Amino acid sequence: MSSSAPSPVARLRGLRPTWLSDPKVWRTEVLGGLVVALALIPEAISFSIIAGVDPALGLFASFTMAVVMSVVGGRRAMISAATGAVALVIAPLNREHGLGYLIAAVILAGVFQVALGALGVARMMRFIPRSVMVGFVNSLAILIFMAQVPEMRNVPWAVYPLIAAGLALMVFFPKITTVIPAPLVSIVVLTATTLAAGIAVPTVGDKGALPSSLPVPGLPDVPFTLDTLTTIAPYAFAMALVGLMESLMTARLVDEITDTHSNKTRESVGQGIANIVTGFFGGMGGCAMIGQTMINVKVSGARTRLSTFLAGTFLMVLCIVFGPIVSDIPMAALVAVMVMVSFATFDWRSLAPKSLKRIPAGEIVVMLVTVACVVTTHNLAIGVVVGSITAMVIFAKRVARHAHLTSVTDPGGGSVVYAVTGELFFASSNDLVGRFNYATDPDKVVIDLSAAHIWDASSVAALDAIETKYAQRGKTVEITGLNDPSADIHGKLSGELVSH
Repeated sequence: MSSSAPSPVARLRGLRPTWLSDPKVWRTEVLGGLVVALALIPEAISFSIIAGVDPALGLFASFTMAVVMSVVGGRRAMISAATGAVALVIAPLNREHGLGYLIAAVILAGVFQVALGALGVARMMRFIPRSVMVGFVNSLAILIFMAQVPEMRNVPWAVYPLIAAGLALMVFFPKITTVIPAPLVSIVVLTATTLAAGIAVPTVGDKGALPSSLPVPGLPDVPFTLDTLTTIAPYAFAMALVGLMESLMTARLVDEITDTHSNKTRESVGQGIANIVTGFFGGMGGCAMIGQTMINVKVSGARTRLSTFLAGTFLMVLCIVFGPIVSDIPMAALVAVMVMVSFATFDWRSLAPKSLKRIPAGEIVVMLVTVACVVTTHNLAIGVVVGSITAMVIFAKRVARHAHLTSVTDPGGGSVVYAVTGELFFASSNDLVGRFNYATDPDKVVIDLSAAHIWDASSVAALDAIETKYAQRGKTVEITGLNDPSADIHGKLSGELVSH
């Protein structure tokens, strides 16, 4: 034979991702992970303060979430860590019942997320319209910026030129080279400048003490009773929903940025597994982080799971090995990075005059409602839910207007034909009953539904009510033109819905 089958080793080599042999990809992923790790430290400490726990718990959560999700997550290059959304949900539990209950709630939230993921909750993402997605992105950008404002209040004057210098570096350094991420250059330059010049400004170390050792696994210090379960269950379920909502929306955003597809079901289950692991390691739990994800994907250009894994790994290495150096990083450097991320995240096209003229008014309202809810409550899940409900109401009203009724009376006066056009559902069929001339119509009435479609029981009930009103006057009604799905639902429900 002139050719032979490839050996098992050759076949295995063929299964390896192509990026494994590309030095440029390795450099991008490693540097991206390092920048994310540096940005994670003050964020994790801040969220720990919100939750009312030791800063180490937020850092441990960021470490375990990132590392575990790099393996089990459904969206490559997305960063999961301790987040403000989760901190806000579990803070009352920690305040009222203590740390043990918080850790137990994190584990239970992970179990809920695994269950919800297995049940297919990720498929609900297709019902979130684009206007809500734009509102979600814009509100995240606003929240990222708002989170930096406290770092610019009541601070030494030197903070402001440092922030300006950091922004300038990130804008102009990529014009020289993109080999090294501009945020990393900005952090290094500003840190070296403050140390060399002895400039006294707030630093990462001022946020809280960094951990000096790796987290140790263990069980939460709570009684394993039904009372404990009923206490933590509401908080755990709320955390599970908020975490999944933020993670799936972030995954969808990264899909659009990278023009790639992610496995949302795997992401949902993975978030649960990561929170379970995080809980057993004493972390405060978390979910996807839009700010750090944007640093990794949009600013650094990372695209693989390696950057996610290294973000968590570098985080612990920086804290344990290089803690004293990391503590000297000026907060101004990280504020500059997050301000740049905020600017890059915001969808500026959504506010462009040309876009506003072309986009339907209803979609603009949905976007603004989503932004207002998120910014007001600081809860992404509430904003997305309220925005989606608003979009559904506007859509229902818009479609309901497309249901039309025309009538043609037989020249002999013996019958009348009503032609119904459009979609018949609860919003459009409710006023259908009042649009017929029951008293003056002939004895025979034909309702032609050839250009209509019956969607729900409300429409069947409306048709039954019309027939009943005519019958009370001794007149007959014939319904014609039903397509197969409409005929099916009408046949099943007709006569069962109108009370007598």
